[in-house]
Amino acid sequence: MAGDALPLLKTTVPGPKSRALALQLHRYESRNVTYVSRHWPIFWQRAAGANVWDVDGNRYVDLTAAFGVANAGHTNPQVVSALRQQANQLLHAMGDVHPNELKLRLARVLVKLTFRRNARVVFGNSGAEAVEIALKTAAIHTKCPGVIAFTGAYHGLTYGALDATHRQHFRRPFTRQLGHFVDHFPFGEIPKYRNKYGAVLVEPIQGRAGIIVPPADFLPDLRRFCDRHGLVLIFDEIYTGFCRTGRWFAYEHWNVLPDLICLGKGLTGGFPLAACVGRAAVMDSWPASTGEAIHTSTFLGHPLGCAAALAHIAEMKRLNLADRALALGVLIAARMPCRGRGLMLGLPVRNASQLCEQLLQHGILALPEGDALGLTPPLTITDRQLNHALKIISQLVG
Repeated sequence: MAGDALPLLKTTVPGPKSRALALQLHRYESRNVTYVSRHWPIFWQRAAGANVWDVDGNRYVDLTAAFGVANAGHTNPQVVSALRQQANQLLHAMGDVHPNELKLRLARVLVKLTFRRNARVVFGNSGAEAVEIALKTAAIHTKCPGVIAFTGAYHGLTYGALDATHRQHFRRPFTRQLGHFVDHFPFGEIPKYRNKYGAVLVEPIQGRAGIIVPPADFLPDLRRFCDRHGLVLIFDEIYTGFCRTGRWFAYEHWNVLPDLICLGKGLTGGFPLAACVGRAAVMDSWPASTGEAIHTSTFLGHPLGCAAALAHIAEMKRLNLADRALALGVLIAARMPCRGRGLMLGLPVRNASQLCEQLLQHGILALPEGDALGLTPPLTITDRQLNHALKIISQLVG
């Protein structure tokens, strides 16, 4: 595993360069984007493996994988090489008009990883767009606009996805513009059926709600519920996918296959790309294109993103990162009372945000997930780095 260095703080955190950049950013960036305080943020300069260096030369151990993206490590050499090679050859194509061959190759790989066969793919640029694609697919397939989602859900912040996201902090300013086609039910409980519903959208393990694992029978019962009423079952695996939970996809823990799967974050290791993969019987409800696609985007199936994804998936296979995530998750759970699976863990604490600021002063990058401290490092984090980070956390938590 690359990048085995432990924290090395050369200045106070954040250092003078980070503080100066934060003040300049405040002049140009819109409000309500980057949070700035005396202790936050640092400005990243480079990263490798599970290490991050800021503009002041401080070195950190990263327990975030940059929002769960860098599963095979930051700047994984094989991913970087694939990006460089592709950038020298073709930066951009016309995804739904004159595509690049890499789009075909990646679609084939994603089908084999998920449904094995008889499936289709639509690419997007972000996890929220993958959710939008899934919602549109379900509406076209069932002709029913209603969607069941769950308390605590986070599915993104574009308007369709936002209607399914539960937290009022994100929804309240835009309530009057939302479609209100989503009803939220308690996570872990089977909802009541109404004729207006066409789909169920769920995170197999909830992320931003605090890394919440559902009861053992919830997802199997949800599959039976959807089969009984003819609903499309959508799994949001944007956070949980690509070895993060100790399986390639979280649904494998319960041996429950959905109809549609939303993918993002760990797909490429650091390039904006997402996908919705679904059973052919559902996806083929989209009409054949006659020259003007109903859902598309300028950067659909972007060559750089596809090249990065193919390299990142190959690296996750080569390094056997699903098994590594599972083993490290067991190790962490033996040392502290975490919830979750694999390296998607949450440690319940009193004030997760304050703890993250304290950890930053000790050279540890972490983020709050609901009422928990998120432990979602690169799956390539070394035993030495992980043990060091856990020791610091234990000292601070007491």
